[in-house]
Amino acid sequence: MSIKTDAAGLDLAKFLKRGDRIVWGQACGEPQTLIEALIAQAESIGDLSAFTATSFSGLLTPESVSKFSLSSMGAIGALRTLTAANCLSIIPSHVSQIGPMIEQGIIGCDVAFVQVSPADADGNHSLGLISDHMQSAVAKARVVIAEVNDQVPYTYGEKLPASRIDCAVHVSRMPVEVAAAKIGETDEAIAKFAAAFIEDGAVLQTGVGAVPDAILRLLSDRRDLGVHSGMLGDGLVDLVEAGVVTNARKAIDKGVSINGALIGTRKLYQWVNRNAKVRMCAASYTHDAAVLAQLDRLVTINSALEVDLSGQVNAEQSGSQYFGGTGGQVDFVRAGTRSRGGHSIIALPATAKGGSISKIVTKLSGPVTTARTEVDIIVTEFGAAELKGQSLAERSRRLIAIAHPNFREELDRAAHEIRKRGF
Repeated sequence: MSIKTDAAGLDLAKFLKRGDRIVWGQACGEPQTLIEALIAQAESIGDLSAFTATSFSGLLTPESVSKFSLSSMGAIGALRTLTAANCLSIIPSHVSQIGPMIEQGIIGCDVAFVQVSPADADGNHSLGLISDHMQSAVAKARVVIAEVNDQVPYTYGEKLPASRIDCAVHVSRMPVEVAAAKIGETDEAIAKFAAAFIEDGAVLQTGVGAVPDAILRLLSDRRDLGVHSGMLGDGLVDLVEAGVVTNARKAIDKGVSINGALIGTRKLYQWVNRNAKVRMCAASYTHDAAVLAQLDRLVTINSALEVDLSGQVNAEQSGSQYFGGTGGQVDFVRAGTRSRGGHSIIALPATAKGGSISKIVTKLSGPVTTARTEVDIIVTEFGAAELKGQSLAERSRRLIAIAHPNFREELDRAAHEIRKRGF
């Protein structure tokens, strides 16, 4: 039987030991009360470490994490501040690898912090807003501490039996919200070129942000779109209610949008509550190659920091600054590129820093996130470069054509050697 308490009565020292390794839910599934308790009590327990994937709560700052060590698969959301302050260890990994690494003990998990909905009549809590690798963490952990939040929606899919919880901390607080990004002219231009590759019956994978939101707004005239994604935002609500997303033509999971993380606002949370049209699944399903291979017309949409003239994609680091992460990009790029009738789109603005830097480059300033052998289509506000099956020389021509005009001459000079050699 689990111990029940509230935020004021939570004493982590009753459950945690010196040197314990913690895994907690990410993004809008962050268990805020448990993280606050850890920040306050970690020093007295000693030598604690934690792993999280992303953070938008604002709780994790260089000062707040000084009492324990923190690692992640990237620097998304507030974690970017931690990398700048050298307070975050990066573990390069695909989303599909995190669960297995927890299960194998490569990413240590002695304690799992989870945010869940109140239990149903059968005594099962919904994992609510985040599924991804949380079941792997629960299965591995010696201790499971659950933040039972009556404002977390009950979503269908991943469940946590009350019997598996060692300590249930009952709270009532708004889950983390991530407001929609402001859509600008550049975002709209990128979206227009990307949306042209989305036909009736397509299955969508996309992230959250200005460009994905702008793309979704352009799909009101499509029919029978499907969704199989690692994350979804508020934009899904409008498309389902408009009858655009029906999931009717998918070979698997007909009538249901498959997702691993809900990242949005109260609007999304209220809509997904006990909504059978959405099913939350672990990354072992959302990102699994064998599952994705069953989806025809899969269109995957991801972002990048820069792309070189051969098509290599960097979505992580620029020089000494770490901005993003590998995430699920490679999992979905491969799936979209190989899907029958599908596409994989990498979308990015042509420039950065007020137009002073080209994001189509001769040489990447950071690691290769997605290899050029996997890349299909690159989109900027100046057009779409279809690279799959093209020679390196032709790729350079097509990428220069979608670079900002101010940089095309410089890029063309750099591409001369590629065209002369053929590689």
